[in-house]
Amino acid sequence: MPNTAPIRSGGQILVDALAGHGVDTIYCVPGESYLPVLDALHAHPSIRSIVTRHEGAAANMADACGKLSGRPGICFVTRGPGATHAANGVHTAREDSTPMILFIGQIDSAFRGREAFQEIDYRQMFGGIAKWATEIDRLERIPEIVARAFSVALSGRPGPVVIGLPENLLSGAGVAVDVPPAPIARAAPAAADLTQLRSLLAAARRPLVIAGGTGWNGEATAALARFVTDNDLPLAASFRRQDLFDNRDRHYIGQLGLGISPRLAERVRDADLLLTIGSRLADATSSGYTLVESPLPRQTLIHIHADPDELGRVYRAALPINAAVAPAANALAALPPVANPTWADWTRAARADYIAHATPPAADPALTGVDFAQVMAWLDETLPDDAILANGAGNYTVWVHRFFRYRRPATELAPTNGAMGYGLPAAIAAKLRHPDRTVVCIAGDGCFHDVPAGTGHGHAVRCADSGHRGEQRHARHHPHASGAEVSRPGQRHPIAQPGFRCPRPGLRRPCRKRRAQRRLSGGLRAGRCGRPSSADRTARRPAPDHPSSPARLSGAFRRRTPPLPARQPSPAPCPATRPKRPSRSPAP
Repeated sequence: MPNTAPIRSGGQILVDALAGHGVDTIYCVPGESYLPVLDALHAHPSIRSIVTRHEGAAANMADACGKLSGRPGICFVTRGPGATHAANGVHTAREDSTPMILFIGQIDSAFRGREAFQEIDYRQMFGGIAKWATEIDRLERIPEIVARAFSVALSGRPGPVVIGLPENLLSGAGVAVDVPPAPIARAAPAAADLTQLRSLLAAARRPLVIAGGTGWNGEATAALARFVTDNDLPLAASFRRQDLFDNRDRHYIGQLGLGISPRLAERVRDADLLLTIGSRLADATSSGYTLVESPLPRQTLIHIHADPDELGRVYRAALPINAAVAPAANALAALPPVANPTWADWTRAARADYIAHATPPAADPALTGVDFAQVMAWLDETLPDDAILANGAGNYTVWVHRFFRYRRPATELAPTNGAMGYGLPAAIAAKLRHPDRTVVCIAGDGCFHDVPAGTGHGHAVRCADSGHRGEQRHARHHPHASGAEVSRPGQRHPIAQPGFRCPRPGLRRPCRKRRAQRRLSGGLRAGRCGRPSSADRTARRPAPDHPSSPARLSGAFRRRTPPLPARQPSPAPCPATRPKRPSRSPAP
């Protein structure tokens, strides 16, 4: 049978392959190294292109897209500096186990090895942080490489894939056979492992479940909730995975990460059985490998993870189980519950400790500034259950982890690798994917350095800037944030938020708390109605009646400056009267 495949450019073949794998959005900074791809995207209306100002923002948006959709987020950047800027997002996707594919424009293949303009060996550069780093060398292999990239990004422990695109390959033309998406294999727990797991659980007196990792969906989280409820088990979330379990449920006992409750840390050490599902029990979750010691934990450890290479790498578990989180959760929910469990008091005490830790302390009148504990409590009471919160990195995130209660899966966007600049790009990506949902970005000063370009889609993201003083204040009062009791968080910036306190008498306004609440709640209502509002970004600015206010200064300028006379046209100067430029003597 003759081959009837059409002749297409390399850029067209690549974009057709992405469309065949269900890609509907890509994030990029345009570059001349992959112009044929941009031309093909322009002719492909089913794929939306989101342009950012910085490659780091594009990579972070692709990571957020992968977290929300469970499918690889797609990012395009140009060669050299564009690739190095995007490396931060690749590292985030690696540590967060997020499926992502980064395409990088590359130099012409004929110039390889000469240190040509912006030449980098991307296999070597990304080999240590990506699941797979490669470069396409033949046009007809583009569909094959793309299909393999999706399989690698989604299989086992999800992660990033990096693909170099030589310029001559994209601009060339030829015939390539499209490759359909391949089904992803998912490991499931064996029956013998489930039997041993139930025996270990029945023999425990102080069990504790730790949920984390990626690959969860609504069905898997619901199955996990049934298993925990049927066996009356306490559950803690690993670092920045609080949205895997309803924090209002009586079995939820807190998060293991920045700002961990000292009582919860003690409870993890005292547990006689840890059932860990999906989490690697990395540095942040284990408080520097002190809560769960490596390589021999003091607790009986049942470790369920999708990557067989992760099992036994850091911890020697009593029962390692190679299984993806979704099949594992469904298998656990199908197990017969333990009859008459002996840990009911243990679970109730752990929940009581969490409630005490997550309740904002009473305001101290001696302290001034924004009370971020009250801000988080107000957001917790006001935001809808499906609201998405995005944050970057810094000690300011402790208030989010401690005082906000997540209700549903895929509502927490936060980098486990501690990358600044993540929150705002992630929030914008979330709003583009879910325009009907409320999206809030909690950010510090360092989180605005990768501000994306305007998307042109009219979606508003609510932002609150905690400011660098919050970082300094928290570090000064709580030097060991991973295990410290944050007694009374506070800030000093005049942000319009609940609990608003002015730092200087000259900035005080009447009824400031009610005004702040009306402003933030009005912004949230405006976002739901599709209208812009003054709460789109809470900037640190003085009140209008303060002497340093731009409005007051401009008004004073207008009062003190006489109006300028009407401009009269002036005749052109005569060439004879023009001042002559001083002649320059020649250099000796």
